[in-house]
Amino acid sequence: MDNGGKVDTRGIEKICRRCREAYDPSSNTSSSCRFHPSFFVCRRHDDQKRYYELGPDDPPYAAKFYDCCGAEDPDASGCMTDFHSSYDD
Repeated sequence: MDNGGKVDTRGIEKICRRCREAYDPSSNTSSSCRFHPSFFVCRRHDDQKRYYELGPDDPPYAAKFYDCCGAEDPDASGCMTDFHSSYDD
């Protein structure tokens, strides 16, 4: 059956370059992907109003967090949602 030269991608999973999850492009919505738009950094927060549990060998300015939302857990759920974006896009 001729489909006009288009490739049928239904049921083919892709890997999202933001959240690294496998997804089906046919069910990709604007809230499918949850990710952090910034990096996990090691520096003090800009607001300087937050306090941290520092180890005895940590410098007084040490803090680790996502620069976008301030989450201090590297495994924290993303703070933004959008469509999945594959490496093929």
